[in-house]
Amino acid sequence: MTIQINYEAERKLDIDYEKLASEVAEHILETENCPYDVCVNLVITDNEEIKRVNTEFRSIGAPTDVLSFPMIPFKTPADYSVIEGDDSYFDLDTDELILGDVMISVDKVYAQAEEYGHSTEREFSFLFAHSMLHLLGYDHMEPDEAAVMEAKQAKALENLGITR
Repeated sequence: MTIQINYEAERKLDIDYEKLASEVAEHILETENCPYDVCVNLVITDNEEIKRVNTEFRSIGAPTDVLSFPMIPFKTPADYSVIEGDDSYFDLDTDELILGDVMISVDKVYAQAEEYGHSTEREFSFLFAHSMLHLLGYDHMEPDEAAVMEAKQAKALENLGITR
């Protein structure tokens, strides 16, 4: 598995975000029975850039904590049959499955950790777990979908010992 990280924020995230991202991604991919080596692009940025991307791609003129851009059109979450026989979802050089792109706001990591009374490690891990599930086709627009996704996020963090 490869997580390509681009750190674009001026504000430093004083945690081992590379290790946390790797642990979270590996755990979620394992629990979601992903049969492939995967690649995820992670951009760590600030509220200003998240707001710009939100405005451009989602017509939302405000920053959010995280954005996920899945590359695979899962009909059912983590049903990998949708990509069988289609090499376009794989990196030509590494043969890794390209799951998609994630953007996380450093500003929101700090603000939400303080707001919810937990560590920045926990907040970052939560946001990245949330994004990994989006990349695998999970969503939270409907109450039943949200319940499934939230349970998976909570279980992943609990299994990794990343608690409040």
